Amino acid sequence: MRDLANERRRLGYRRLFVLLRREGEPSGINRIYRLYREEELTVRKRRARRKAVGTRAPILVEARPNARWSLDFVHDQFANGRRFRILNIVDDVTKECLGAIPETSISGRRVARELTAIVERRRKPGMIVSDHGTEFTCNAVLA
Repeated sequence: MRDLANERRRLGYRRLFVLLRREGEPSGINRIYRLYREEELTVRKRRARRKAVGTRAPILVEARPNARWSLDFVHDQFANGRRFRILNIVDDVTKECLGAIPETSISGRRVARELTAIVERRRKPGMIVSDHGTEFTCNAVLA
């Protein structure tokens, strides 16, 4: 049990009990719990995230078109339960919607392709603002 707990540090005694059962260990859960406590095997705590230091100041934007674009996803579901997402690209100064791309699954490559198409129609923006979602951290978007 000690080897399993060291190998998989985020597992508690209940999950270790299931794994030991699969390996053929006949012991009951109460005995596993007692041994778990005697060996001082506890689930390792995760370190807390660092909090931002200082106050947040709004980003100053020039009052001209293409100064800053905002990207964000909204999601909903159809009546049958299937989910879909819409990528909204908005010019923050003119409040113009530059693109609304609906899809059931939008990859990072698709986001990059749509942004490239919008940049070809208009000029390149001064900056692009988005939340730090997983869609915007892939290599395709960063490239």
